[in-house]
Amino acid sequence: MSMTDPIADMLTRMRNALIASYSTVDIPNSRLKIDIAKVMKSEGFIKNFKIIEDQKQGIMRIFFKYDDKGDSIISGLKRISKPGCRMYSKGDRIPQVLNGFGVCILSTSQGIMTDKQARKLGIGGEVICSIW
Repeated sequence: MSMTDPIADMLTRMRNALIASYSTVDIPNSRLKIDIAKVMKSEGFIKNFKIIEDQKQGIMRIFFKYDDKGDSIISGLKRISKPGCRMYSKGDRIPQVLNGFGVCILSTSQGIMTDKQARKLGIGGEVICSIW
């Protein structure tokens, strides 16, 4: 029996769209995905995102960012904590992504944030994914 993982689905859709050099990708919407997209935007990995209302849960459209050469700003997306194997990290043990060039997105008691923000606040949480 396979558990569906909406975050892994979001990252996979983004990865596939980036490989195909799409400018946008549509993903089924959720509160958690909005928070993850906000972090991606604030960290400069994506241009923007918008919510498109439909008769169901809504759709989130993510707008990708590319450099002058047409290469994606995002070179990698990795799901860390999975439904079958949750990964938690204490505030002083949060993993670094590529020596700080990448970003870990954590779900903490104070909301979704980057590894840097969580370290500064000294709080840990569930390590959702990493982006570089």
